Amino acid sequence: METESTREPKRTRPRRRHSRFGSWQLVAMAFPAIVFVVVFAYVPMYGIQIAFREFDPTTGLTGGRFVGLTYFAQFIHSPVFVNIITNTFRISLGTLILGFFAPIGLALLINQIGGVRIKGFVQTITYMPHFISTVVIVSMLNIFLDPQSGLLGRFMGSSSLLASPDAFAPIYWISEIWQHTGWNAIIYLAALSAVDVSLYEAAKMDGAGRLQLVRYVDVPTIMPTCVILLIMNMGSVLSVGFEKVWLMQNALNLPASEVISTFTYRIGIQSYQFSYGTAIGLFNTLVNFVFLVIANALSRRVSDTSIF
Repeated sequence: METESTREPKRTRPRRRHSRFGSWQLVAMAFPAIVFVVVFAYVPMYGIQIAFREFDPTTGLTGGRFVGLTYFAQFIHSPVFVNIITNTFRISLGTLILGFFAPIGLALLINQIGGVRIKGFVQTITYMPHFISTVVIVSMLNIFLDPQSGLLGRFMGSSSLLASPDAFAPIYWISEIWQHTGWNAIIYLAALSAVDVSLYEAAKMDGAGRLQLVRYVDVPTIMPTCVILLIMNMGSVLSVGFEKVWLMQNALNLPASEVISTFTYRIGIQSYQFSYGTAIGLFNTLVNFVFLVIANALSRRVSDTSIF
């Protein structure tokens, strides 16, 4: 018969102090970022309603006659709609495809460099152009491609390439890749640094060369990162950078350089059609969101990798 002396003492679990919001230190660190996002991302969304109203400055954002989808239909039936969408897709998809593969290739090449100092030097040199301002980049393009005194323009013909509609998109792609490839490769290099060294040693013992190491060790390691970044980039497939396109734009290349962002600026700011410009911008955002959802769904079905 069990007595009090033979009965095992009950184990008491140590009490944990649970904060109402978890760890208050983490909340304190995240609070400035949360405030920043709310103030600059969510509060301005209040003005989206003018895309559905005939904006009247005297009544503010909530005033004006409600017109529904009138401005969206006006943009879709505009004679320049097809040309603007075509230019935006051509410039954006070219930048997306080249900008996706170029950083991966650069990261794989840098990862093969054995010396630590040489590797750091090459990495630093490649990502430094990322910090050059857009104004300086476009100025460099104008100087280098000048047909009279440009380093490249003198060998390209008598006319300026920036004045050619056919050359606008390739120039934009090449300059974007040159400027941002090194910076975008950093995240892939970080993923490659987590590869277990024993995998390389085991592969070398099996007779694998450099290409086999890259194919069977490096590429599978960074593949989840590649998929996530591709999905996120699909969310901005129509968001061609306004500043660079606007600075490269001129009267001669306008048929190939007019994109949604520049057209929105002309309509909304220069022509004071705020409701129409807001509708165009909202249309751009909705299309980007659809592309993001589709890319995420396809990725989840094919590779079981997704962001939501």
